[in-house]
Amino acid sequence: MRFGSTEKGTLLEVQREGHSPVAMSPHPAVQAVIDLTAGAVGGAACVFSGQPLDTAKVKMQTFPGLYRGFLHCFRSTYRQVGLRGLYQGTSPALMANIAENSVLFMSYGFCQEVVRFTCNLEKGAALSDMQKACAGSVASVFSSLVLCPTELVKCRLQAMHEMAESGRIASAQNSVWSVIRSIAKNEGAAGFFQGLSTTIAREVPGYFCFFGAYELCRTFFADYLRCSKDDIGVAPIVFSGGFGGACLWLVVYPMDCVKSRIQVMSMMGRQAGFFKTFMQIFRTEGVRALYSGLTPTMIRTFPANGALFLGYEASRKLMMSQFDS
Repeated sequence: MRFGSTEKGTLLEVQREGHSPVAMSPHPAVQAVIDLTAGAVGGAACVFSGQPLDTAKVKMQTFPGLYRGFLHCFRSTYRQVGLRGLYQGTSPALMANIAENSVLFMSYGFCQEVVRFTCNLEKGAALSDMQKACAGSVASVFSSLVLCPTELVKCRLQAMHEMAESGRIASAQNSVWSVIRSIAKNEGAAGFFQGLSTTIAREVPGYFCFFGAYELCRTFFADYLRCSKDDIGVAPIVFSGGFGGACLWLVVYPMDCVKSRIQVMSMMGRQAGFFKTFMQIFRTEGVRALYSGLTPTMIRTFPANGALFLGYEASRKLMMSQFDS
């Protein structure tokens, strides 16, 4: 369909105001597959662009007194284990991010429909930025269920060297499957969900900020460039994704620190829950320990989350174009 200049101008104005019709595939099942696939592409891009910084983050969260800063953590890890040490946990991180973002973006599509129903909007009607933030927040509950087990394995692998060196565990496990076998043997199926409540407590407010900031930033660029949010270009999408990630981590970082501590230290036995662990860190190590590793996280967030949304938006737009043509 082609628009005349007046109609096209009107459409762009409506799109910038956040009330444009949303392009949907002919069948909800096909739409779910598109969202799942696009989320998987974005998740893989996120891992490959930021894994060494994520490794530094987990090490500094678990052992805040061991490293003076993230550069010291980088140098120490490289000297002790080599370059491989900075990419320790890449396989489970890849599984975690692909699984999380596949389920997250698939659920995000369904949750947008729930928000439309709740707000008495027509099917396929565009949502405001805050309504999309609410949809993303609810969707994160479902993604937490697949994220927790894979992130547990990733965090343990990333901190394995320090756990063995400090004498907290008898021997280090250096492969994904050895960690999985150890959890299954010693802790059973429930062991894979150590830190689930903390993961959900982190994800729900975090993804409200994540999607809210991302959509608000895209709206700003659309208004500035006088185009639709889908046509703002690569650099604005990357910046919007990075800005969303930065807002997420600034809000939920202490909860992520507690989650990492629970998941890694549970190698020595069952750990206390979120509140007790939080208060123990606060009393014995101070507020600063809850923000240990924030620097590499904030450095990582722009390339990693920018790549996440670029991969998601580009692959989704490509697949959706098959239905729009």
